[in-house]
Amino acid sequence: VQLQASGGGLVQAGGSLRLSCAASGSIYMINYVGWYRQAPGTQREMVALISNMDSINYADSVKGRFIISRDDAKNTVYLHMNRLRPEDTGVYYCGAMITTTPTIPATHHWGQGTQVTVSS
Repeated sequence: VQLQASGGGLVQAGGSLRLSCAASGSIYMINYVGWYRQAPGTQREMVALISNMDSINYADSVKGRFIISRDDAKNTVYLHMNRLRPEDTGVYYCGAMITTTPTIPATHHWGQGTQVTVSS
């Protein structure tokens, strides 16, 4: 199983970006996918998470600005980031709990990070 994250870049404060996380490989079920970010000198933190039952959670700092969505046909989860702030700067990672076969417990996978830089 591989997770491919993309869509980062440099944007001015107030702007928008859309991140994508595409899963590939032997996938029986994607239990949930989350977006996490890590700024220099800080711990990785959850930004948004969506489950296969459409349960969604957001960090308080992004509520009302970010939207997580998924396209099951493409095994892809998106993070729509609006009204970006300089404090949103960091490396964004996607992580997913994936079941590869129904007889083996799900395991967590990480994608590579994508840099988001918001200038003031």
